[in-house]
Amino acid sequence: MKSDALRGHLDALILAVLEREPLHGYAIMEALQSSSGGALELPTGSLYPALRRLERAGHLRSEWSTVAGRKRRTYELTTAGKRALTAERAEWRDFAAAVEGVLRPGPKRA
Repeated sequence: MKSDALRGHLDALILAVLEREPLHGYAIMEALQSSSGGALELPTGSLYPALRRLERAGHLRSEWSTVAGRKRRTYELTTAGKRALTAERAEWRDFAAAVEGVLRPGPKRA
């Protein structure tokens, strides 16, 4: 799937992945790909700015750790992030229903 298709939905996808457990950046990309059956391949150039934006908004918090001699930043959903995810899910359901109404085959109009 093209990264253009993710535009506008990336924040919700990241929040949903982090709802399960705190993860570092590369693990977030892997989780998105795995959860989507391989359909979502997110370039790092899109992920890290989104993570910083979500952290500035108070939806994520992060901390640095060293694992096997390598530093990595792990992101975790905040209470505000959980509320934002709930709102994103509701907006997605409304949007998906509207698009389905348009795309669903139906009788021709005169």
